[in-house]
Formats: sequence, C-alpha cells, structure tokens
Amino acid sequence: MTRAQQTVSIGLLVSSLYLALHLQLIPLPNLISQEILPVLPFWALVSFGAYLLFKLGWGVFTFNDVPKAHVELMKEIDLARTDLRTMGVDVD
Repeated sequence: MTRAQQTVSIGLLVSSLYLALHLQLIPLPNLISQEILPVLPFWALVSFGAYLLFKLGWGVFTFNDVPKAHVELMKEIDLARTDLRTMGVDVD
C-alpha cells in the first residue's frame, strides 16, 4: 500500500466515523453531540495548522545542521565554476 493510499484510507475512515457520530448512528450523550461534535472539524483543522507551523519552524531552526548538504552544494558550486571557466566566463 502506497503512502497516498494509506492517507486516503485513514481520511475515509475518520470522515465516515465523524459522519456516523454527526448523524447520531452511534449514540452519544447530548452534551457531546451538541457542543463538542460540531466544533471537532474546526479543532482538527487548527491542530493540523499548528502542527505544520511547528514542522516549518523546526526545519528553519535546524537548517544549519545539515553538513552533508553543505559539502555537496559546495562541490556543485565548484563544478559549475570550473565548467563556466572552460566556456570563458569570468566567475570571480
């Protein structure tokens, strides 16, 4: 099963469970079905956004901790410089 299939399967499972709860096919106490269940999708959306912002912030925070990528990028820059010099372009 690919990751996309797994994501779609989990999304369908969660949405069908929410729909069953919302249509009261699965009985819940009135407090939960009237006050908590209607705001559950909004809460999930806000939580997902907070998670994505955290992942973005963590990626920016740990950006300099990638020495292999730095070495690889410097090699590519040197290769491009030598290639441009062979074509007669001044890169200094």
